[in-house]
Amino acid sequence: MAVTSSVRIVPQSEKYVVERFGRLHSVLGPGINLTVPFLDRVAHRISILERQLPTNSQDAITADNVLVQVDTSVFYRIIGPEKTVYRIRDIDAAIATTVAGIVRSEIGSMELDGVQSNRAQVITRIRESLANVVDDWGIEVTRAEILDVNLDQATRAAMLQQLNAERARRAQVTEAEGKRRAVELAADGELYAAEQLAKAKRVLADAEAYATAAIAEAISRNGLEAAQYQVALKQVEALTEVGKGQGKQVALMPAAALDAFTDAFGLLRGRSS
Repeated sequence: MAVTSSVRIVPQSEKYVVERFGRLHSVLGPGINLTVPFLDRVAHRISILERQLPTNSQDAITADNVLVQVDTSVFYRIIGPEKTVYRIRDIDAAIATTVAGIVRSEIGSMELDGVQSNRAQVITRIRESLANVVDDWGIEVTRAEILDVNLDQATRAAMLQQLNAERARRAQVTEAEGKRRAVELAADGELYAAEQLAKAKRVLADAEAYATAAIAEAISRNGLEAAQYQVALKQVEALTEVGKGQGKQVALMPAAALDAFTDAFGLLRGRSS
């Protein structure tokens, strides 16, 4: 009987706290352990499985004076049973109270927009601060989560109004940007058309200058007679076009035109001879 009572088989998910004469003697881990009959007593059987605290809600005020209700959840496990059983009576209540204080402190140092957008950062701070506190209790915090950040109805309505105003402002900015871009494109099109027209005029001017230079060169080689011949030829062509009209026509021509016609034939006869 004494041998049987001295053998302690501890399950894998538990640790035993052994007292001798009312004082902490040892902590038995999973497996077969030996104790001294009648002297050693298993005072506490502690589960080392991970535990989850019930979801806790606490009010907090942000740096910009907005009242929020924060829902938190904490996961932990006992790694030092000798500390847990002798230093704290209700471990769940102690952790919940500590989490509430840390959450209020962290939320109070941030504005509402920062709480909403940097939730992961807030969770990290809460977990680190909680780990520093519960270490003396033999507790390891494995996970801390902010499940939700709730606002009162008036704050929700104000935020919705602000969101709608921001959307309207963005729409106006987008519309203004579109109009400005359309004006820029139209101006670019007009500038391109003006540049192309200027290029065309430049080409025509170059062609006219080239023709004038060619005529000037011909005059310099053949003398004034070549120029008179070209003028007379153009006059003959003009009179020929007048004579092609339909029906009876009367054409009034100055005497100088007849003289030019005569000169043109004279020049043509001289060219042919």
